[in-house]
Amino acid sequence: MGLFSRNKEKERKVPPPDFDRETELPVVRCSICNGEMVAGFKNRHNGRFREYGMVRSSREIEEFRILCGVDQVPKEY
Repeated sequence: MGLFSRNKEKERKVPPPDFDRETELPVVRCSICNGEMVAGFKNRHNGRFREYGMVRSSREIEEFRILCGVDQVPKEY
């Protein structure tokens, strides 16, 4: 392993078991400063965000959308 090599993270195949479709909404948070994107779940009642994982491409956003079973994942800035 080289000095600057990345550790390969485990691929996530399913949403967390505690994901509640009635109280949480899947969203992608985007930073306007550096463009970093994080997929997670936003509580519909109090607005708290629970992180699921980093997103590096639009393909990963599409996979997250399919895992959550929704038509569209909104982005928050």
